[in-house]
Amino acid sequence: MNKKLSSVTAFLANYKYLITIVLGVLFVGFIDEDSFLQRMKYDIQISGLKDEIRKYDALNDSANLELKRLQRNPRYIEKIAREHYFMKADDEDIFVFSTDKIDDQLNAKMSE
Repeated sequence: MNKKLSSVTAFLANYKYLITIVLGVLFVGFIDEDSFLQRMKYDIQISGLKDEIRKYDALNDSANLELKRLQRNPRYIEKIAREHYFMKADDEDIFVFSTDKIDDQLNAKMSE
Protein backbone atom coordinates (compact mmCIF):
# COMPACT_ATOMS: atom_id res chain seq x y z
CA MET A 1 0.00 0.00 0.00
CA ASN A 2 2.80 2.35 0.87
CA LYS A 3 4.53 1.55 -2.40
CA LYS A 4 1.36 2.37 -4.42
CA LEU A 5 0.95 5.64 -2.58
CA SER A 6 4.53 6.65 -3.21
CA SER A 7 4.20 5.80 -6.94
CA VAL A 8 1.03 7.92 -7.20
CA THR A 9 2.67 10.86 -5.45
CA ALA A 10 5.73 10.49 -7.68
CA PHE A 11 3.50 10.53 -10.76
CA LEU A 12 1.66 13.61 -9.49
CA ALA A 13 4.95 15.33 -8.66
CA ASN A 14 6.40 14.65 -12.11
CA TYR A 15 3.31 15.74 -14.07
CA LYS A 16 1.81 18.37 -11.74
CA TYR A 17 1.94 21.16 -14.31
CA LEU A 18 0.45 19.02 -17.06
CA ILE A 19 -2.33 17.79 -14.77
CA THR A 20 -3.06 21.38 -13.65
CA ILE A 21 -3.25 22.60 -17.24
CA VAL A 22 -5.49 19.73 -18.34
CA LEU A 23 -7.84 20.21 -15.38
CA GLY A 24 -7.93 23.96 -15.99
CA VAL A 25 -8.76 23.52 -19.68
CA LEU A 26 -11.47 20.99 -18.85
CA PHE A 27 -12.96 23.27 -16.23
CA VAL A 28 -12.93 26.38 -18.42
CA GLY A 29 -13.93 24.50 -21.57
CA PHE A 30 -16.79 22.38 -20.34
CA ILE A 31 -17.73 22.78 -16.68
CA ASP A 32 -17.57 26.52 -16.03
CA GLU A 33 -20.60 28.80 -16.38
CA ASP A 34 -18.84 30.63 -19.25
CA SER A 35 -17.63 27.46 -20.93
CA PHE A 36 -17.02 26.82 -24.60
CA LEU A 37 -20.21 24.76 -24.84
CA GLN A 38 -22.26 27.55 -23.27
CA ARG A 39 -20.70 30.02 -25.70
CA MET A 40 -21.71 27.82 -28.62
CA LYS A 41 -25.29 27.68 -27.30
CA TYR A 42 -25.32 31.48 -27.04
CA ASP A 43 -23.98 31.84 -30.59
CA ILE A 44 -26.76 29.62 -31.92
CA GLN A 45 -29.35 31.58 -29.95
CA ILE A 46 -27.92 34.89 -31.21
CA SER A 47 -28.07 33.74 -34.84
CA GLY A 48 -31.70 32.70 -34.37
CA LEU A 49 -32.55 36.06 -32.86
CA LYS A 50 -30.79 37.87 -35.73
CA ASP A 51 -32.89 35.90 -38.21
CA GLU A 52 -36.00 36.90 -36.30
CA ILE A 53 -34.88 40.55 -36.36
CA ARG A 54 -34.42 40.38 -40.14
CA LYS A 55 -37.90 38.88 -40.50
CA TYR A 56 -39.50 41.63 -38.42
CA ASP A 57 -37.51 44.33 -40.24
CA ALA A 58 -38.88 43.06 -43.56
CA LEU A 59 -42.39 42.95 -42.10
CA ASN A 60 -41.96 46.49 -40.78
CA ASP A 61 -40.72 47.73 -44.16
CA SER A 62 -43.73 46.24 -45.95
CA ALA A 63 -46.11 47.75 -43.36
CA ASN A 64 -44.47 51.17 -43.77
CA LEU A 65 -44.82 50.90 -47.55
CA GLU A 66 -48.48 49.96 -47.17
CA LEU A 67 -49.00 52.93 -44.82
CA LYS A 68 -47.40 55.32 -47.31
CA ARG A 69 -49.64 53.98 -50.07
CA LEU A 70 -52.70 54.44 -47.88
CA GLN A 71 -51.72 58.00 -46.96
CA ARG A 72 -50.98 59.10 -50.52
CA ASN A 73 -53.60 57.36 -52.60
CA PRO A 74 -57.31 57.46 -51.67
CA ARG A 75 -58.11 54.96 -54.44
CA TYR A 76 -55.83 52.45 -52.70
CA ILE A 77 -57.92 52.83 -49.54
CA GLU A 78 -61.00 52.10 -51.62
CA LYS A 79 -59.31 49.05 -53.16
CA ILE A 80 -58.38 47.64 -49.74
CA ALA A 81 -61.90 48.28 -48.43
CA ARG A 82 -63.43 46.47 -51.40
CA GLU A 83 -61.08 43.49 -51.40
CA HIS A 84 -60.69 42.79 -47.71
CA TYR A 85 -63.86 44.13 -46.11
CA PHE A 86 -66.36 43.62 -48.97
CA MET A 87 -67.44 47.26 -48.86
CA LYS A 88 -69.29 48.71 -51.82
CA ALA A 89 -70.77 51.87 -53.19
CA ASP A 90 -74.53 52.42 -52.95
CA ASP A 91 -75.16 51.55 -56.58
CA GLU A 92 -73.08 48.35 -56.65
CA ASP A 93 -73.72 44.70 -55.93
CA ILE A 94 -71.00 42.37 -54.67
CA PHE A 95 -70.78 38.74 -55.65
CA VAL A 96 -68.40 36.60 -53.60
CA PHE A 97 -67.35 33.35 -55.21
CA SER A 98 -66.27 30.70 -52.76
CA THR A 99 -63.89 27.86 -53.51
CA ASP A 100 -65.10 25.84 -50.53
CA LYS A 101 -66.44 22.35 -51.15
CA ILE A 102 -70.21 21.99 -51.22
CA ASP A 103 -71.66 19.89 -48.41
CA ASP A 104 -72.91 16.40 -49.15
CA GLN A 105 -76.41 17.42 -48.09
CA LEU A 106 -76.49 20.20 -50.64
CA ASN A 107 -75.31 17.78 -53.34
CA ALA A 108 -78.02 15.32 -52.36
CA LYS A 109 -80.74 17.99 -52.58
CA MET A 110 -79.51 19.15 -55.95
CA SER A 111 -79.50 15.61 -57.38
CA GLU A 112 -83.15 14.98 -56.41
